[in-house]
Amino acid sequence: MSFVPMLAIIAIFYFLMIRPQQKQAKMLREMRDALQKDDRVVTSGGIHGVITNLKGDVVTVRIADNVKIDVDRNSLTLDSVERDTGK
Repeated sequence: MSFVPMLAIIAIFYFLMIRPQQKQAKMLREMRDALQKDDRVVTSGGIHGVITNLKGDVVTVRIADNVKIDVDRNSLTLDSVERDTGK
C-alpha cells in the first residue's frame, strides 16, 4: 500500500516534466534537420540572421550586409525559424 503514493508521484513527474521535455527535444531535432537556405533564425546567443549556406553541422548565417558567421547547427533555437519571403 505504501508504494501507491510513490507510483502516483512518479506518474505525475513523468506527465508534467519528462514527457513535455522529450516532445520539445523531438521538435527541436526535427526543426534543425529541416533547416533550409533563406530561413530566418536566432542562435542560442541571441544573434538574428538568415541562413545562407548549410554544410553538415555548420550553418552560415548572414547577420548584416556582407557579414556572415558560421555557427553550429545545434546552437539554433526552436521558436525562431521563419521563411524569409522578400529580402
